[in-house]
Amino acid sequence: MTFVQLEYIVALDSCRHFAQAATQCFITQPTLSMQIQKLEEELGVKIFDRSKQPVLPTIAGMEIIEQARKILAERDVLTENIAAKKDIINGELRVGVIPTIAPYLLPLCIPTFAKKYPQVKLIVNEFTTGHIITKLKEGKIDVGLLVTPLQEPGIQEHVLFYEELVAYVSRKNMAYKKTYLLDKDIDPNKLWLLEEGHCFRSQIVNLCELRKSSLEGSHFEYEAGSLETLRRMVDMNDGITILPELATYDMTPRQKMQLRNFKKPIPVREVSVITHRHFVKKRLVEMFKQSIVDSLPQKVKLNKNANLINI
Repeated sequence: MTFVQLEYIVALDSCRHFAQAATQCFITQPTLSMQIQKLEEELGVKIFDRSKQPVLPTIAGMEIIEQARKILAERDVLTENIAAKKDIINGELRVGVIPTIAPYLLPLCIPTFAKKYPQVKLIVNEFTTGHIITKLKEGKIDVGLLVTPLQEPGIQEHVLFYEELVAYVSRKNMAYKKTYLLDKDIDPNKLWLLEEGHCFRSQIVNLCELRKSSLEGSHFEYEAGSLETLRRMVDMNDGITILPELATYDMTPRQKMQLRNFKKPIPVREVSVITHRHFVKKRLVEMFKQSIVDSLPQKVKLNKNANLINI
């Protein structure tokens, strides 16, 4: 039995497809299949049921794969500890980040992290919250960067900062005349929202206590996939949308004139790094967290969670 064989069965369990698992492991499909078969022969049990599509682990195989994940995690801990004692900072950190954070936070922290830790390979992908949780549990990513609290079993949350929510208002909208907004100032039928699946959409629904009625008489209903699209829809049409604070920092002076803060207590969202309970690479994760905090505008660092909006 080898670490490589354990890596192969974990990869196949994650992908449930021989060709995809082989690609993930940078080997040929016959090599993957042969090594898994050799492990099965050594253990005297079938780990996978190859008659199923997608490929599924057997009952005995599920126990073996779970133990394999623990063994590989302990190996990585040992490797990391040895590297720390030698004061070597290298390796690979796979990060999943939600789309309402990625374009605003990553440009602030990634250049600093890359310059400070040139030997660390940072792999970043955008996913929704649900996909990040799934990929963490499957071991496909090391860490998630998203909005909490999640209260998800097996997931550890490390709060980084609190981000205020602000309204972006059309000059045609009645709310444009106000200095500060209350949630009742927002007409649900004039509110531009992200599409289903985004946690930020859920927060706005909770913030405004929306129970959006069927839009009788409305000839157009639109839900966007990005905050930038929502902002442009407000600019081009009447209406209002809600943005996280970091999304306002690169606005033009003219656009900033369309921003309206909510009355105190100002609503905020909680941004955290999340890990799985069996996570390794603790040192790399701590460095990544610190790089994020160090890169934040001072105003954001001082935000409090007086009015945290749930997902």
